[in-house]
Amino acid sequence: MNDDQLLRYSRHILLPQLGVEGQEAIVNARALIIGAGGLGSPAAYYMASAGVGTLVLADGDTVDLTNLQRQILHRTASVGHAKVDSGKATLAEINPECHVVPLFERLSGVRLEEEVAQADVVLDCCDNFATRHAVNRACVKLRKPLVSGAAIRFDGQVAVFDSRQTNAPCYHCLFPEAQDVEEVRCAVMGVFAPLTGIIGAVQAAEALKLLAGIGQSLAGRLLLLDGMGMEWREIRVPKDPGCTVCRSQIPEALPVVSVLSNHAI
Repeated sequence: MNDDQLLRYSRHILLPQLGVEGQEAIVNARALIIGAGGLGSPAAYYMASAGVGTLVLADGDTVDLTNLQRQILHRTASVGHAKVDSGKATLAEINPECHVVPLFERLSGVRLEEEVAQADVVLDCCDNFATRHAVNRACVKLRKPLVSGAAIRFDGQVAVFDSRQTNAPCYHCLFPEAQDVEEVRCAVMGVFAPLTGIIGAVQAAEALKLLAGIGQSLAGRLLLLDGMGMEWREIRVPKDPGCTVCRSQIPEALPVVSVLSNHAI
């Protein structure tokens, strides 16, 4: 790192758990954020400000006036523009050293795998289960850590699925794709604006820890936030031995959890 970087990231470097080595790992990292909306906005803010060297923003949507209540990457002047372009402009003002790659597309198939393959960590900030499961499959296949977040109404959840760990579950272990799940969207049900900030910030924290190789991640745990009571709950999530995505030989029962569907974009 150069002198300017040492100064910019000095408050990270002062943390003995992180130090110069951890900050260098962050600076040299590439992160993929899928979704530049309610969750992707705060996640991108903290990833960029913390010094992630390359930040890939993938989103095929444009900014709508209704987004501005919670999607803090965007401004009123951005309405009608691609979210990834709006996000890149905002992040450039925060940290010009962060190379932001805007992908104005909904990643899927080969393109999704190409981007996941290049990433050191993937943040799922999208708004539909089809994409969530596709991202999970790609991360499992390519052994990339996945940080997943969700927020709707006053309820949020966040988890890490790290296929590099033998006994770690994947997203499909927790929410099987064949399971009948009713998706509810914030356009219909609403979402409390600060909730997306809380969950997105936790996603960034988990991603930065993974990049720096510090602390204990949320792998194998699901955090649930009740925003009305401001209460957190934790649920242990074992690997499903019958999972069709990651497979396991460990015979453990899965917990029963409620699904938050999708989420503040």
